[in-house]
Amino acid sequence: MYSYFRFLAIFIITFGHGVRTEEDNYSVYEGYKLIEVTPQNTLQSSILGYFQKQQHKIPSVNFLSSTKLPNVPNLLLVPPESEIELQTVLRSSKIPFKIVNNDLVTSIRAERSENSRRRSPTGIDFESYRRFDEISGYLEDLSKKYPQQAKLIPVGKSFEGRQMNALRITDSSEGRSDKKVIFIDAGIHAREWIAPATALFVIHQLVENFDSNRDLLKDYDWVILPVVNPDGYEYSHTKERFWRKTRKPNSFACVGTDANRNFDFHWGETGASNYACAETYRGPKAFSEPETEALKKVLESFEGNCKMYLSLHSYGNYLLYPWGYESTLPPTWQDLDEISMAGANAIKNATGTEYTVGSSTNVLYAAAGASDDYAFGPLKIPVSITMELSGAGSGGFDPPASKIKPFVEEAWIGIKAMAEAVSKKY
Repeated sequence: MYSYFRFLAIFIITFGHGVRTEEDNYSVYEGYKLIEVTPQNTLQSSILGYFQKQQHKIPSVNFLSSTKLPNVPNLLLVPPESEIELQTVLRSSKIPFKIVNNDLVTSIRAERSENSRRRSPTGIDFESYRRFDEISGYLEDLSKKYPQQAKLIPVGKSFEGRQMNALRITDSSEGRSDKKVIFIDAGIHAREWIAPATALFVIHQLVENFDSNRDLLKDYDWVILPVVNPDGYEYSHTKERFWRKTRKPNSFACVGTDANRNFDFHWGETGASNYACAETYRGPKAFSEPETEALKKVLESFEGNCKMYLSLHSYGNYLLYPWGYESTLPPTWQDLDEISMAGANAIKNATGTEYTVGSSTNVLYAAAGASDDYAFGPLKIPVSITMELSGAGSGGFDPPASKIKPFVEEAWIGIKAMAEAVSKKY
């Protein structure tokens, strides 16, 4: 226990780097490192978990990935002014760590350069990451080119005024408004670029590769919202690559709310911070963000018809289901597990990639106020799953452009299998 209290003593220190301004660019990451920390037992996991909860005292160290499980790596984004303190704590607590990226800014610039090199001047080709305006343009083009199959749904506007659109994809031979619905969203967290790319690939398969996937639309329409957090997504492309939150200013001169802690179901409980500068800031109230309010309203518009809600995130190869606010499993957890396992097994059989399946709190970490719990709870959508996609690159959240196509193709295998399982069961 000595190392635990030593940890507390050392880390009750404030060494933040302040609030960044709009004038910043990727140079804000000069001197930053990525450090992989792997607690070997529950005590060490608890120490690391306490550290993460104290972000109001130590906001400069950013947990890019975290888990409550021993022997599973946690990835920390560490500024130069915090490196010595962090390593001192880890050594005193005997928690294994290693530096996995010694020059983060160079890696980010290399990613940007590769993305530019692979960029096609026309169309969505899954060879490069696309900006929000390009994604919006793609949806509009599909709705014009395939008017019977692809219907544009205006969802709302972001804080900075960007129009959020979803696409409803249907079998043109049906034309029914009361069909059951599978709803997919992505990009709640800004830095997770592979998630919107995956949503676009699903759209591509269902619309532009319609003949091969017609059966998926026989009983269900699909509604896909590729970017829930457009302001943050754009900011991560132009300013801070690992930005997570929305961009609406809040108190303490900080910007942004974790949109996936902002839903009105057990809002503000475990796994959500009340400190406005924290990465997991819950917001001043539930649905304080126009983006989460927009998602809520469009989901409500399919009340009774929506049978599956799937939220795409990255990274870590997880298929997670409720609850995120507590470890108790819901009464229908076996149904959720069955659907999730259908996706995990399909991916493993096709590619060898393994996805971990389970409830969010038990497998990964507690996250109250998340969209999947809200969809499953108040909205009573029977299947609600969060898919944490494969990771790569310097920080897991930044797979190089060369990985986009294999990653989205792999994800589609699992999504298709889950959709087929839902269609049989509901």
